[in-house]
This record gives sequence, structure tokens and C-alpha cells, in this order.
Amino acid sequence: MKGRQWRYTQLPTEMEDTLSGEEGEEEEEEESAPAPAPQDPVEPQLTEASQVLDASEIKQLSLHLPPRVTGHPWSLVFCTSRDGFSLRRLYRQMEGHSGPVLLLLRDQDGQMFGAFSSSAIRLSKGFYGTGETFLFSFSPQLKVFKWTGHNSFFVKGDLDSLMMGSGSGQFGLWLDGDLYHGGSYPCATFNNEVLARREQFCIKELEAWALS
Repeated sequence: MKGRQWRYTQLPTEMEDTLSGEEGEEEEEEESAPAPAPQDPVEPQLTEASQVLDASEIKQLSLHLPPRVTGHPWSLVFCTSRDGFSLRRLYRQMEGHSGPVLLLLRDQDGQMFGAFSSSAIRLSKGFYGTGETFLFSFSPQLKVFKWTGHNSFFVKGDLDSLMMGSGSGQFGLWLDGDLYHGGSYPCATFNNEVLARREQFCIKELEAWALS
């Protein structure tokens, strides 16, 4: 009986040793597995050259775009040098587009800035868009102002103006109906700095790119 009792108590000990050895081997395999190498960002493909940003600046900006637009070509839907300075014309050019849009601006002082809208620019009675929307400026280094979550005043467009971001009666980016005069002020939506060198500016060039 004592011999059987000895054999009975040794069996689970041997099994535990075997199991613990297997667990140790599995842990070693997991630790030695190499981490996946990060993928290089896909450089945007533009249907034509931008008159506002150069290739280096476009590449920097593309790193902050939502993953869902990665790999999609940038199509120039509107530009003031070709289509004139008219907000109504911008709305007309946007008809048929529903995907995200990137606005690029250069003012008379040479400052470059703009906005990413999660959906096409359109006439609206109220604000629309999602938290993907953001403002940015090159001053001269790129600064990106993402959604703070404080409100949902992303984009609003009427016949007389286009507004992006708001709070306390001020807009992060505001453009008039002629797409010539504009303004930029700190706002709660994006907690942004003034995008231009001055709060009020005159537009030299504006481009609207469809990213879908």
C-alpha cells in the first residue's frame, strides 16, 4: 500500500513538471517572436500638382489623415485659379461628391493653412461632419488641431460664408461668399491657434481636393 501511495503522489508531480515545461516553452516562443515592422505611409497620388503645397508638405499632412482615405487619389475638384473666387461655384463643383475633402489655402501674406472635412462641402442649415475633421497650418512647421470633443460645430455652409469650428461666437476658419476674405480665431471645437498670421486675411489661392 505504501508503494502504491508513493506512485500515486508522484504522477501529478511529473505531469505538473511537464505542463510547466510546456508553458515555459510557449512563453519563450511568444517572447522571441519579432514585432511586425511598421509600414511606410503611402504617399498621396494627386491628379495634378497643387499650387498651394509642395510634395514634402503634402506628405507631412497626409500622415494626419484618417486611415480610411489612405491610398485614395487626391482629385482637384475646385481651385480659384481655374474656377474663380466664388463659394457658390465651390458648392456646384462639390455636387456628386460625398466623401472627405481637404481645403488648402494660401493667403496674400504667403501663409498656408486649411482644413480636413470628413464629408463634402455643401450648403447646410446647421453644422455637419464628424470628429475626423481638423484644422491645420504651416507656420512654417505643420501644426494640426484635432477635435477636442467640446462641441460638434465642425462645418456649416450657407450662400454667404463657409465656417469650420466654432465657440463663443468665433470660428476656427471662416470664408466669405467671394472666397476672397476670411478669418481665423481660436475656437472650442479644435482649440486652435489663429491659422493665418493675422485674424483676418485675404485669400490668394484656394484648392478643394476630394479624397475618395
